[in-house]
Amino acid sequence: MPVTTLDPKTALVIVDLQNAVAALPGEPHPTADVINRTVELADAFRKHKLPVVLVRVSFAADGADRVPGRTERAPRTAGGTPPPGADQIVGQLAGHAEDIVVTKRNWGAFHGTDLDVHLRRRGITQLVLTGVATSIGVESTARAAYEHGYHVTLATDAMTDLSSDAHANSLTHIFPRLGETGTTQQILTLLD
Repeated sequence: MPVTTLDPKTALVIVDLQNAVAALPGEPHPTADVINRTVELADAFRKHKLPVVLVRVSFAADGADRVPGRTERAPRTAGGTPPPGADQIVGQLAGHAEDIVVTKRNWGAFHGTDLDVHLRRRGITQLVLTGVATSIGVESTARAAYEHGYHVTLATDAMTDLSSDAHANSLTHIFPRLGETGTTQQILTLLD
């Protein structure tokens, strides 16, 4: 369903647009384009005095706080130490004192964080999601937002993945069950 409306109490939640992720090529949208579109949305939300939430993923150097479950594919950073600053929010989005910064240790931004508390205290009823990767961090956060009772809107051209197929699967099969989808421009139009 295309995006139809934005609640008066809507927050922008930006998933994993941090230095390590910004260096990755995105599919189908280049990561640089996703960052630029997300900056447009963040500027508009700030202009309308609506919350901007910057979600970053970070782990202890020894990996002790990583999710311990067995998987068939090792984590991307397995066996290596991320470079200094890898977990820092990209410069184009950082530096706004009014923004909320949430550090997660999982794919989704809700489990084990204070994201829900920040949103509930501000009376937020709807979330607009952007970020990388569509099928991992964004989708996990969208699922939890839906389960927490928020209206969910997904900015489809302000997110990307490491695989066009994974991105398309989320957009085609998962997101329509969780909320509404729209382009950056459609969302900006609803804000004005």
